[in-house]
Amino acid sequence: MAKPKIALTGGGTVGHVTLNLLLIPLLLDDGFEVHYIGDKHGVEYQEIQKLQLDVTFHGIATGKLRRYFSWQNLADVFKVGYGILQSFAILVRLRPKALFSKGGFVSVPPVIAARLLGIPVFVHESDLSMGLANKIASRFATKLYTTFEQDSSDPKVVHVGAITKIRPTSASLPKELEAIKAHMTLDRPTLLFVGGSAGAKVFNDFITAHPNLSERYNIINITGQPELNTLQDHLYRVDYVTDLYQPLLDLADVVVTRGGSNTLFELLALQKLHLIVPLGKAASRGDQLENAAYFEKQGYARQLAEENLSLESLDEEVKILLDQAESYQNAMKETKELTSLSDFYARLKKDMKLS
Repeated sequence: MAKPKIALTGGGTVGHVTLNLLLIPLLLDDGFEVHYIGDKHGVEYQEIQKLQLDVTFHGIATGKLRRYFSWQNLADVFKVGYGILQSFAILVRLRPKALFSKGGFVSVPPVIAARLLGIPVFVHESDLSMGLANKIASRFATKLYTTFEQDSSDPKVVHVGAITKIRPTSASLPKELEAIKAHMTLDRPTLLFVGGSAGAKVFNDFITAHPNLSERYNIINITGQPELNTLQDHLYRVDYVTDLYQPLLDLADVVVTRGGSNTLFELLALQKLHLIVPLGKAASRGDQLENAAYFEKQGYARQLAEENLSLESLDEEVKILLDQAESYQNAMKETKELTSLSDFYARLKKDMKLS
């Protein structure tokens, strides 16, 4: 008997892939045949390959959708059109039970093609306001799941909160951890700077330009740049971490982060003190500014504009967080904005009529 098929799409950044990576093992364990539609030159292909699971990847053409005038828009319209044709051919052949989309420009062609074929489309939006790709996708969606509460009477819009997965506690800690801890001291707070795939450079440059930071704090800096890797007294810089990420979070008194919703809600779930330095409108569509303002309003975190980042402003914000730690941690503890991965998966299967 043939396995039922499910197709997923989403990419361009890790944030548009992460939820799919969590859902894939659950779908496979439940006996589904999983297919992924994306860009073979994109981060989604790399991340699927890392899973080393039985997932069939289908590459399509994709173009960036811009809100401003650019001659490149003309070429990209043809790329999107070709991507729709490719997606149509893939989905006609596969005939999956449903398509789940996590967003990003690459998701638009599969979503449109699925709707044309009568395949149910389920879209997830992480940010407070939708990006252009999901604004288009939402018109074709059977259900639109949102992380933030939306002011909408549309019955297809369903608020599910932030989807979290409890990380299993490892029986053995990474061997590097003891060496890192040996270079840190308890007489000063530990700050972890993490910027994500697009936002680490400002933190990297700030730390490089202010070597006296490590006279005030223990500094952990996830850089994305291997040439910056170093371990010295009160300073650990590393380009990329996997098993070491959770132990480094545990070491940190305060996390200094960008305003991507995936990272923010992970810190909320962990009840970790955090200072948000969101990407501004010059480098994004402003979604991180909205996320940061929301988290500050809810009492979960502090925020600091990138242009105001300095030694003095950092000291001030860290002091407030540490002095009022109980207040911020209580607000995070009492949040109703989180849902478990297992609960979301159960709902998704029900909505897709898979169970």
